[in-house]
Amino acid sequence: MMHRFKKVQQVLVLVLFLNLFVAFAKIIYGTLTSTLSMTADGYHSLFDGISNIVGLVGIFIASRPPDREHPYGHQKYETVASIFIAVLLLFVSFEIFQNALHRFLLQSTPGVTTLSFIIMLGTMGVNYLVTRYEHGKGVALRSQILIADSMHTKSDIYVSFSVIVSLLAIKLGFPLLDPLIALFISIIIFRAGFRIMKENSRVLLDMSRLEEEEICNLVMGVDGVIDCHKIRTRGGMGDIRIDLHVLVKPDMPLEDAHIIAHRVSKMLKAEYKDVSDVVVHLEPALPQGSNSKKTS
Repeated sequence: MMHRFKKVQQVLVLVLFLNLFVAFAKIIYGTLTSTLSMTADGYHSLFDGISNIVGLVGIFIASRPPDREHPYGHQKYETVASIFIAVLLLFVSFEIFQNALHRFLLQSTPGVTTLSFIIMLGTMGVNYLVTRYEHGKGVALRSQILIADSMHTKSDIYVSFSVIVSLLAIKLGFPLLDPLIALFISIIIFRAGFRIMKENSRVLLDMSRLEEEEICNLVMGVDGVIDCHKIRTRGGMGDIRIDLHVLVKPDMPLEDAHIIAHRVSKMLKAEYKDVSDVVVHLEPALPQGSNSKKTS
């Protein structure tokens, strides 16, 4: 687990520096040319960098081992950090939306040069590479924070493309398209933040993560298991926890029943790569007709 967290931290540090480079390139030149859409995109990228810092803090805390006050570990701090990233996205979305509405009241025309297009195309290419790299690492390391952050960066690609369209419109004599596209950018950012918040709230609210019937069918394939019920799952990517009741023969020796419980746990962890803990409650199977199969 510590090795996983260190790998996640390394990815976040690398992505942080790339995001800051992209952000300042767009903010500085967008401000110099009064191009609202480019500046808005730059601040979006800057918040990518801030979200990386939030992710680093969250991962640092989440990597701590279980203690007396946190017997289940600190993994949910990674989820909290992901939700904080979503809140940052919603805030940025509101600010860009507000600035775009204000621009409609102004009569200024942004300056667009060849360098404007070079900066946007270059930063869009960097964002594409960062998104692919970070999402791939997030899946491989089963990290919520990396996947959430990659979604944040992915929205930059669409935003940058919209800015390029905006620059073309300004060049062709349609400056009002600049704030209109900034409004569109704010909606994209809001959508990304909402998706991150929705997914990670499932973890904090302990919503069911796996199909109960599927788990029961797998458990029934273990020798010695007569039935199973009261299956519950919770947690998030890389840290899903299962507890269930398994019925065995009432006259089975305790040692043999314990071996069956161990086999059930080992089988479920092998079947689901995100499962980190399985608690098996052993029960004696009552005579036929006294027990009814349950999967909830």
